[in-house]
Amino acid sequence: MADWKKLARDLILADGYIERKETEIVKRHVLADRAVSKDEAEFLIDLRRAAPKAAVEFHEFVFEVVRKAVLADGEITAAEADWLKRFLLADGQVDELERQLLRDLKAGAKKTSPEFDALYTRHAGAK
Repeated sequence: MADWKKLARDLILADGYIERKETEIVKRHVLADRAVSKDEAEFLIDLRRAAPKAAVEFHEFVFEVVRKAVLADGEITAAEADWLKRFLLADGQVDELERQLLRDLKAGAKKTSPEFDALYTRHAGAK
């Protein structure tokens, strides 16, 4: 088979909307091994960016996967902060769901890098 990610992406986005049922199917397969990788997170992020519309459950699932992938070892490194920055700023703005993700990551991390702390302060810190 060619590129399974491209096939899955095209099938999921065929009607321009990621529905709850599609979210449930993707969730079942991503979480089948009870582990979450950055590769899986990036696949979901790509879907989120490409979807003109998506069910709230899909957005929540993407953030759950990103959270688990980043916090897998309890530390948010400079490389992970850079990865998060590219994800969060892809559309040029940070929305409330994305700010909450940063807050959750800060609360869940045992250790954070200065790069993450700067990203957090700039986009989720006290106003």
